[in-house]
Amino acid sequence: KKKPSIFLGRVSRCFEPHLNVYIASQDRNLAELIDRFVEDFRKTGAPIVIPEDNAEENVSSAVLPSCSDLFVFYKKCLVQCAQLSTAEPLVQLAGVFQKYLREYSNRLLVANMPKTSSGGGGALSSLLKDTEIKLSVEELGITCCLLSTAEYCLDTTQSLEEKLKEKVDSPLAGRISLTEEQDSFHGVIATSVQLLVQCLESACDPALTAMSKVHWQNIEAVGDQSAYVTAIALHIKQTVPVIRENLVSTRKYFNNFCLKFVNSFIPRFITVLFKCKPVGMVGAEQLLLDTHSIKTSLLALPSVGAAVQRKPPPGYTKIVTKGMSKAELILKVVMAPHDHAEEFVKSYIKLLDDPDAGNFQKILEMKGVKRGELYALLDVFKAQQHKGNASGGAEESGSRIRKLERLIKKNF
Repeated sequence: KKKPSIFLGRVSRCFEPHLNVYIASQDRNLAELIDRFVEDFRKTGAPIVIPEDNAEENVSSAVLPSCSDLFVFYKKCLVQCAQLSTAEPLVQLAGVFQKYLREYSNRLLVANMPKTSSGGGGALSSLLKDTEIKLSVEELGITCCLLSTAEYCLDTTQSLEEKLKEKVDSPLAGRISLTEEQDSFHGVIATSVQLLVQCLESACDPALTAMSKVHWQNIEAVGDQSAYVTAIALHIKQTVPVIRENLVSTRKYFNNFCLKFVNSFIPRFITVLFKCKPVGMVGAEQLLLDTHSIKTSLLALPSVGAAVQRKPPPGYTKIVTKGMSKAELILKVVMAPHDHAEEFVKSYIKLLDDPDAGNFQKILEMKGVKRGELYALLDVFKAQQHKGNASGGAEESGSRIRKLERLIKKNF
C-alpha cells in the first residue's frame, strides 16, 4: 500500500490562519443570495397547483426553487473549505450556514405566510389569537408550497449536519449542531398545517351556527339533508383538493391535515349538537340523517374531487367513525322514550358509556324534559353511577384477594 505523501495537508495548513477571509467572503455571498431570493419571491411568487375536476393527479409538490439553489451553494462551499481545512475554519463555515438557514426560514418562509382576515400580523399571530382565517385558493397553494419547502429544508439540513460532522476533524464534531435550524423548519411546517386546518374550520363555522339556530322542535317531516350539511360538504370540496394537489410529495402532512381537521371538527359538531334544543322526534330524525351525511363527507374527505379514489388511512377512518357514531348515539338517546326512568338511564349508559352527569343533563335538555322531571332523572343517573362504581370496586377488590390467595398457595 502506497504511503501518503509527507507533504499532504502541509501546504493547506499554511493558509488556515488566513481562511477567515474566505469565510467572510462566503458570508457576504450568502447575504446577497438571500436578498436575491427575497426579491425573486416578490416578483414571481410561489409555484402552486390549481386542481381541475377529475384531472390527473399531480406528481410532485411545488417547492420554492431558491431552497435547492441555497443547498447547492452550501455544497460547493463545504467542498472548497474541506479541501483547504477540516479544522476551525470548517466549524466557522458551519456557523455561517446556520446563520443563513435561519435567514432563509424567517425571510422566505415565515415572512411569506399569507396574511389573514383579522387584518393585523401574519398567520402565526392569528393562530395564537384563534381568530377567523380565510384564505383564497392562491393563498392555500402558497401555504402548501411553504410547507413543502420547509420539509425539503428540514431533510436537507439534517443531511448537511451529518456531512459537516463527517468532514470536520473528529475532536471538533461536537461543536457542530443544526438542531435550532431544524426546529425552525419544524415550526414552519406545524404553523402551515394548523393554518390550513383553521381555514377549513372557519369556512364551516357559519354552517354550524346555522345548525344551532334551526327550530328543531318545529320540524314536521324528514327531507333531504339540511342546507347547513350541503354548505359543509361544499367547503370541503372547494378546499381539500387544492391542499391535496399541492402536497402530493408530502403526503404525510396532507394526512396530518386531515387528522387534525376531523379531530377538531367532530368535537365542535357535537358541542353544537347539544345546543340544538329542544328537539322534537321528527327534528331528531332529521338531525340523525344530517349527521350520517356529514359522516359520509368526512370519510370521503381525503379523496374528495380526485380522479383516483384512495382508501383513507385506517387511523383516519377509525377517528371519524368513532366520533360521528357518538353523535348518532346521542340522537338515538334523544329519540328514546324516558317514561321509565331506570330503563332510560340504563339505555343511556349502555349506548354512550359516559359517566359525566353534565352531558346526561344536556341530552335531557335536548329532549325538552321539564325541570322537575330532569332533576329526578339526574338523581336516578347518579344512583346508577354510584351503584356501578361500588360494583366495580367490589370486583376489583375480589380480584386482588384472589391474586393474593394464588400467591400464598404458590409460595407455601
